[in-house]
Amino acid sequence: MQGNNILFIMADEHNYNCINQLGNDSIITPNIDSLVKEGTTFTSAYTPSPLCVPARASLATGTYVHKNKYWDGAHAYDARIPGWQHILRENNVNVTSIGKLHYKDRNVDTGFTETIEPMHLKDGLGDLFGLLREEMPPKDACKRLSEELGRGDCEYLEYDRIITKKAVEWIKKRKKIESQDRPWVLFVSFVSPHYPLIAPPDFYDLYNDISLPFDSYKNLKKNKLHSWVKGIRESWPYDDYMDENKRKIAVQAYYGMCSFMDSNVGQILAELRESNLYDNTTIIYASDHGESLGNRGLWGKMTMYEDSASIPLIIKGPNFSRGEICQTPVTLIDLYPTIFDILSLHSIKNDTEIDGKSLRLIANEAYDKDRSIISEYHGAGSYGGAFMLRMGDYKYIYYVGHQSEVFDIKNDPDEKQNLAGDPSFRSLVDGLDKALRSVIDPEKVDKAARSDQRKMLEDVGGIDFVLNRGNYAGTPVGS
Repeated sequence: MQGNNILFIMADEHNYNCINQLGNDSIITPNIDSLVKEGTTFTSAYTPSPLCVPARASLATGTYVHKNKYWDGAHAYDARIPGWQHILRENNVNVTSIGKLHYKDRNVDTGFTETIEPMHLKDGLGDLFGLLREEMPPKDACKRLSEELGRGDCEYLEYDRIITKKAVEWIKKRKKIESQDRPWVLFVSFVSPHYPLIAPPDFYDLYNDISLPFDSYKNLKKNKLHSWVKGIRESWPYDDYMDENKRKIAVQAYYGMCSFMDSNVGQILAELRESNLYDNTTIIYASDHGESLGNRGLWGKMTMYEDSASIPLIIKGPNFSRGEICQTPVTLIDLYPTIFDILSLHSIKNDTEIDGKSLRLIANEAYDKDRSIISEYHGAGSYGGAFMLRMGDYKYIYYVGHQSEVFDIKNDPDEKQNLAGDPSFRSLVDGLDKALRSVIDPEKVDKAARSDQRKMLEDVGGIDFVLNRGNYAGTPVGS
């Protein structure tokens, strides 16, 4: 029997609040629930950027966006900085990926021993609208969200079924391999529950008679939104095409997609058990970012609010306590050193080059109220860079050129009261700002991002090329 294997399952756009065992009584997620019961859940986990491409580049490199400079939906991971998978492969660890990677293109050396059914950027260019910043027109592709939703099927759902089938086949093959002296890492990356918000009929119908929390989402008028967030709302005008009935259908479809995602997890876990590998495999479940799901009139990601920037992150394995909750703030980049820690390969990674810390160590320590993590957004619709710092119970969001926001996440999890302008919290706000600036200079980073974006814009043919190329609602499966 083999030990120290890692199965890393990644969802796309899974709202941290959409797991039954973590407090959402409406949603049906029995397989992910089992991981929560058997493993350690990190309840203050965040993406390094609330957008697929930079989040996944940071996951690969173990570094923050401002350091690796994969800024937006067009600056995709290209192996310029070796990832954890490259180092594992170089050290004779079988590290295989199945599903969505969202790297630059198929010519990139992904670092994996084998890549199965990969998804990369469309034409190797991705979403060029992120290069335009304030000059970006509203994305008319957002209309598709209101046109393609509800009960049915789509290309993404079928892609995920294929991913599950390939993952099950891969695990079955491992069972048959005689030499079990080396650990393996299997990265299984799904698209669900990423929009279009279409759920298979049997999963959509699970919620026909369930009262979903649609009414709890406050649909703020544009002029009531924070000035920076208003830019996101206007640049990504999903809600302009929605009405009350469509919003209800969208929420039900999203819940159905989460349950569909859970069923795929269940099939893979079942095969692990059948192959007698379950007890000796560390299982990681995470998402690249969240989903706003209509809250504040926002859909998708791109903001630093909890719906978008917070993620589910669960680890079940021999080195993680059963049913444990860890409240210390963590981020996807912490998974880089965690993987090496689980595999006991401490001597082959360079701690000075990465920004994360092993989640095994964090989980086995007391709650660290002084640990801070950050998230950044420099993509489409951002009128100035957005920088989020989470430390202790508080979240600090610094917007270049806009008023900051501060929220007490413990006592105000829905982020309704901005404490930034409250004189009684001045000392707290100053301390959070100092903590952020000890890591980065927001204005300097914003200028660096814009400089790189202007250069790429020139390289691809300028604004006219971007506008004539058009925009799309999601990466095609064949990319």
